Amino acid sequence: MKSLKLFITLFALSPLLVFGQEFEKGDKVMSFGIGIGSSIGSFSTSGQMPALSAQYEQGVWDIGGQGVISLGGYIGYKAFTYDYSSSSYSYEQKWDYILLGVRSAYHWNGHNVDKLDLYGGLMLGYYLLNYSYSDSNGSSTGRDSYNNTGGLSLYLGSRYYFTENLGAFAEIGYGVAYLNVGLALKLQ
Repeated sequence: MKSLKLFITLFALSPLLVFGQEFEKGDKVMSFGIGIGSSIGSFSTSGQMPALSAQYEQGVWDIGGQGVISLGGYIGYKAFTYDYSSSSYSYEQKWDYILLGVRSAYHWNGHNVDKLDLYGGLMLGYYLLNYSYSDSNGSSTGRDSYNNTGGLSLYLGSRYYFTENLGAFAEIGYGVAYLNVGLALKLQ
């Protein structure tokens, strides 16, 4: 929770701390992130991996000097395992979630700050869930797909560019993780 409060504070103060890079019509950005916190698999687990994501977006509509609307795609992955063991019986369950999405964001360019891209948007996504089970009695299931579902999510983010084409990003929202951080690469 402390890291979420820190991120929100830095996000709010970021126009005072850095100098801005506008996101423009025609810009193309590829981002790779690691996420923490998730509503996926909100049950007790024995092990889980951080959420991994990749996203692409391109500026497509200029909104009269104050901003640009982008469109793009998203893929995210998160996995959980649950192991149980007693003296005579044990079992293991595995869940693999893949999120495929189409995203659109509004990039606000009215801040007059270099190296910074502030944005917020929404994503229409589809969760694919694979589940497997095995136990010490020889019972098992293969990789079964079930409970696949679609949904709409909102997010807020910022990118800070260290060079003209390489930067870091942070996003809060609902997807494979509540907080995603990683690298952003502006494509030529």
